[in-house]
Amino acid sequence: MTTPNIALAVILGIAAASGNVLGGFFIVRRDWSPRYLRYFVALGAGFMLGIVFLDIVPESAKLLGVEAAMIWLLAGYFLVHLFEHTIAQHFHFGEETHIHELKQHAAPSALVGLMIHTFFDGVAIASGFLVSAWLGWMISGAVFLHKLPEGFAVASLMLATGRSKKESLLAAVALGAATVAGIILMIALRTQLGRALPLAGGVTLYVAASDLIPEVNREAGVTVAILVFSGLAMVFLLHRIFNV
Repeated sequence: MTTPNIALAVILGIAAASGNVLGGFFIVRRDWSPRYLRYFVALGAGFMLGIVFLDIVPESAKLLGVEAAMIWLLAGYFLVHLFEHTIAQHFHFGEETHIHELKQHAAPSALVGLMIHTFFDGVAIASGFLVSAWLGWMISGAVFLHKLPEGFAVASLMLATGRSKKESLLAAVALGAATVAGIILMIALRTQLGRALPLAGGVTLYVAASDLIPEVNREAGVTVAILVFSGLAMVFLLHRIFNV
């Protein structure tokens, strides 16, 4: 990674991390309709799936070969699956979170689980810039699109379990900090790019396909489906425009 790309990875990583903080800030300032959250999630899910299959998987195959790349992709996918069914098993998006179902340990469990997600967001951003500026920009865009919902979700859960507005906002800040930490670690361990890129791709795939899409599917009507396809179409159009 060149010095300009390192600086750009850090800058865009901080910008993406600010989405967590902004999402948390919106929640502590006022209540938002879950419908608007799902619209944003739908667009982000489509964009993320496009990035995984059109950018991360092909680049990973070039770096490691197809079989090894797929093994690390699956490792990333099931790593998040494991954490979500152990450490973060009480975490849910949006209106699935009901106050009467929550226990006090649910909020910190969910926070830890989401911090693992956002840590790998940072790994993915830095890994992208280690390959090319194009891939770094694309992954940064995909990450930012789901940062606001993450901030919404963790702040909502903190409030629902009786935490103060200050604690809820600090939880969103922690998510952003984990993203920056992932970038810094990946830059330091850049020789592990071949494994880190598909691993981060597996994490991204899980977040999009197993976390975001099921939440999107709870919204009736064609609007969310159009937004998912719109997110995917954005990736196709960017490829056509820039001939990559």
